[in-house]
Amino acid sequence: MPIALTIAGSDSGGEAGIQADLRTFAELKVHGATAITCLTAQNPGRISRLEPCPPKMVRAQLEAITAHFTPAAAKTGMLFSAAIVREVALFFKRNPRIPLVVDPVMVSTSGRQLLQIEGVEALKKELLPLAAIVTPNLAEAEILIGGKIRSLEQLRAAAGTIYKSFGCAALVKGGHLPEAGGAVDFFHGREGEWMLSSPRVARVALHGTGCVYSAAITAWLARGKSRIRSVELAKNYITRRIYETRSRLAVRSRGF
Repeated sequence: MPIALTIAGSDSGGEAGIQADLRTFAELKVHGATAITCLTAQNPGRISRLEPCPPKMVRAQLEAITAHFTPAAAKTGMLFSAAIVREVALFFKRNPRIPLVVDPVMVSTSGRQLLQIEGVEALKKELLPLAAIVTPNLAEAEILIGGKIRSLEQLRAAAGTIYKSFGCAALVKGGHLPEAGGAVDFFHGREGEWMLSSPRVARVALHGTGCVYSAAITAWLARGKSRIRSVELAKNYITRRIYETRSRLAVRSRGF
C-alpha cells in the first residue's frame, strides 16, 4: 500500500486536520503517516485552545517516519509558527523526491489565526518553492498575492500569479466566490491552465473540506497519478463527499 504523509494539526472534533486527512487516505487506499504540529480543543464552531508542538518534536516525528517508511507523497496543513514552517521546509530540502502538497491553513472558519504573520512569510520564502502544488482557498490566495479576488478572471489570474511568484503549481479554490455560480477552481502549473467546476451544494456548511481536498490530491499522487489527474480525481472526490453529507443531513432532518 502506498504511504502518504500528513503534517498538520489535530482536530479534537474529528472533522478537519490530521483526522480528516487519515480518513481520506484510508478511503483512497493509502497508508497514512502523521507528524502532528499542534493540538487543538475544537468543534466545528470554534477553537477554544491551541497548543503548538515544539519544532524539535515535529522534527523527531518526521525522522521517525522516514527511518522506517518511504512516503510516496506528503501534505501540510496547519503549521502555526515560522519555526515549525522552517523545520518542515528543512525536511523537504533533505527529501526533495517526495511530492509535497501545501494546504496553506492560515485562518479557521471561526476566525482564529492558525498561521502567525512570521509563519506566512516563512511559508512564502521557504516552503512554497519546495512544493509540487499549493491549494489556497479564496482568503488564503488573497494573502499570497497581496490583493483582492472578486471575479472568476481574478481567480484565474491569482493561480497564475502564485505559480510565477513561488514556482509551485497552484490550485486556487473559488467555492466562496459569489460570482462563480458554482464551486470553480483554477489550476496553473507547468502543465498549463485548467478550470475545474462543480455545482455548488446549497444549505450545507461543512468543516474540513479544504483538508479533505488536499489530502485526496496527496493520496492520488501517492498512488502514482499525475499532478493534474490527481487534482481532477480529488475534485470529484470532495464533490461526492459534500453531496453525500447533504443527503445524510436531509435524512436526519426527516427523522429517518
